[in-house]
Amino acid sequence: MSTVDEIAALPEPVNGRFGEFGGQYVAETLMPAIGELDAAWRAARRDAGFWAEVDGLLADYVGRPSRVYHAQRLSAAVGAEIWLKREDLNHTGAHKINNCIGQAVLARRMGKRRLIAETGAGQHGVATATVAALFGLPCEIYMGAEDVVRQSLNVERMKLLGAKVHPVQSGTRTLKDAMNEALRDWVTNVGDTFYLIGSVAGPHPYPWMVRDLQSVIGREVRAQLGRVPEALVACVGGGSNAAGLFAPFVGKTKCFGIEAAGEGVPTGRHAATLGAGKVGVLHGSKSYVLSTPEGQIAHAHSISAGLDYPGVGPEHAYWKETGAVTYISRTDDQALAALERLARTEGILCALETAHAIAALDEVAKQAKTIVVGLSGRGDKDMVTISQRRSS
Repeated sequence: MSTVDEIAALPEPVNGRFGEFGGQYVAETLMPAIGELDAAWRAARRDAGFWAEVDGLLADYVGRPSRVYHAQRLSAAVGAEIWLKREDLNHTGAHKINNCIGQAVLARRMGKRRLIAETGAGQHGVATATVAALFGLPCEIYMGAEDVVRQSLNVERMKLLGAKVHPVQSGTRTLKDAMNEALRDWVTNVGDTFYLIGSVAGPHPYPWMVRDLQSVIGREVRAQLGRVPEALVACVGGGSNAAGLFAPFVGKTKCFGIEAAGEGVPTGRHAATLGAGKVGVLHGSKSYVLSTPEGQIAHAHSISAGLDYPGVGPEHAYWKETGAVTYISRTDDQALAALERLARTEGILCALETAHAIAALDEVAKQAKTIVVGLSGRGDKDMVTISQRRSS
């Protein structure tokens, strides 16, 4: 089956929504740009030439398909057959490059001459800076000032690739605030700028477009494994890694999304949006959000910068409401223990985001004996944070 046919088989949002979730809650000045992007994506999605270019870059530049690895020692420890979808082996070290390649090709087709992006853990910023360098486009990245400190290695990578990095000092100085600033930039420079969103969040058509581009993860698993696994497990912040893994399988097998419980959901210092949030609007989309009793967006917390977000993609909200995906959460301490467990059983240092998924395997193994885990990225970027926590 061709990529065009595989993509066409994935469900489209109806009027920009997955059920009641999604939409376009943006400033009026952005609506023409949103409309232009929607039309461009609808045309590209059906264009074999677009997918030929994207698939060619994913193969020759990114190194896809990424491996599906049978983690035998981890399997023995968990008591189930565990397979790892190794997105950490991609160029730039995470799943983010899949989406960035696709959006950059689309930006060039649209005649956009400048890329901007938000980033939390820095992997999306690195991937955006990478494709900007590849295509010869100027690039500016917005990153919360707290994340600039805890992800300093990725900041240096972005700068070396030629991107300008803007530390955001407002609010919690994390991913939510970086996205706010990127949206402000887009409003100001909408004519020549393409906003390359890194997750399945934001206004329509971003959740749909990013999910389609990341679905290469699940589509490869289906071909590589040669069978439908009993369960899929992936971490969920905004949710692109999980959406990419789950989308080709929803309704066909059990899917488990793992959120960040931070210091524990009862403490209020967490990022378990689907588990403890309410329906609201954030960054142009209706979904689940973390909110205060007064109805304001609450602060999120996670040891993982990539999961430290008080919202979630609208398709995840829809999957939660329909029961298509089960969402659970794991704490900072559980994630750190799982990271060490994977390192010592398989010699793989995963990202702190991925470690939340690894931490849920014992629970998932009670319901399924063949499990595929989305190993969303490698742990190099987190070594300072890990070292500080292990020594404290």
